[in-house]
Amino acid sequence: MLLAGVLCALITVIGVVWYYFTPKFWRVGYMPTQPASGFSHQIHAGKLGMDCRYCHSHIEESSEANIPSVSTCVGCHAEGHVDQVLYAKQANVQFIRDAWEKNESIPWRRVHKVPDYVRNFPHNIHLNAGVSCYSCHGNIMEQTVVHQTKPLSMGWCLECHRNPTNHLVPKSEITNLRWVRGQIETDGELNGNKPSTGDPNDPTNPGSAGGALLLKALAEREGDLHILPNNCGACHY
Repeated sequence: MLLAGVLCALITVIGVVWYYFTPKFWRVGYMPTQPASGFSHQIHAGKLGMDCRYCHSHIEESSEANIPSVSTCVGCHAEGHVDQVLYAKQANVQFIRDAWEKNESIPWRRVHKVPDYVRNFPHNIHLNAGVSCYSCHGNIMEQTVVHQTKPLSMGWCLECHRNPTNHLVPKSEITNLRWVRGQIETDGELNGNKPSTGDPNDPTNPGSAGGALLLKALAEREGDLHILPNNCGACHY
């Protein structure tokens, strides 16, 4: 009975570790405290509809997703640039002006980071292949404070590499988060090869403007999809 109890306990421990000790459970939801009031993507990307590339200006040509310099922030938030009647909480942007006056950078805390034994995620390669910001960062338009929504685990990456069609969008729409969200909410995935619903306003309908764009983009890249690496050396080198 003692041996059976030990075996059952051991199996339970192994099962718990196997299932729960994964990035999906201990990394998803990571939300570090940012300087001052932080940066609200809900306001900038959501309400104002700012393109991701306005702040992350080199993501299409660099493997790193650069954060904006203070000068980029001051371009909008300098004294007198924000209507004090419409935007009463001036203290929320004062830390930007202080950093500008002191010629200092803002110490933003990084949210998304793959382990050191994996080569850093090359943003330029994925964006130029048609992977939307939405696929990795989630619905950033509704995040008041940015948090990690995907596990960034090896299995999660390989799932996309082995079935890339459901994760690609036209290159012209990679930062059009509203368009991508419409695709996902309608059918649960990004896939231009699904049957038409007959609704010309449905972005997943191949007969609609969005569906036609997606089908064209997938057709153009169909010959390249087989080269997506699944071998260890693609990331671990």
